[in-house]
Amino acid sequence: MPVQIGQKQESDFSNPLGLLSDCHRRIESFLSVLLKLGDRANRDPLQPEEHSALDAALSYFRNSAPKHTADEEVSLFPRLRTSGEAATVLDCLTRLEGDHKTAERDHQTVDELGNRWLNRGTLDPPDARSMRDALARLAELYAKHIAIEDQELFPAAGRILAASDLAAVGQEMAERRGLKK
Repeated sequence: MPVQIGQKQESDFSNPLGLLSDCHRRIESFLSVLLKLGDRANRDPLQPEEHSALDAALSYFRNSAPKHTADEEVSLFPRLRTSGEAATVLDCLTRLEGDHKTAERDHQTVDELGNRWLNRGTLDPPDARSMRDALARLAELYAKHIAIEDQELFPAAGRILAASDLAAVGQEMAERRGLKK
């Protein structure tokens, strides 16, 4: 992604909550690509640039998004649960984990149909409708899910968790990606 003057610089592993929020922007961006392409499914065959965009978006959700989910469910959420103030966020965590499971099902549908589209160049009308339906559900889910995390959960985590816990979350996130912090 090219750097633009005035553009917010992305966070790094020393700011794991900022990095998780930055990842939400990527989720929104790749989901937007899928929604735009899904609107034209089962019409004309994919153009080369559309093929590349579809492949990149599917790859992101297949390879990178699960790391984001693990960052939350394996690294962040357990620390929030064991903090002294976990009761204030426990219901929120349970709902967000449910969202992750729901999103996973729709992502499986989108990935399967998207790969079929990449391989064939077109989708038949029932498959195109199924893909659009799954993408619409994902768009609705992510709009709410991301707002809760960015506006409520991450700020609460920043207040609740000790600096050492946040550093450990960042370290685990880096390790999950094969990097050293």
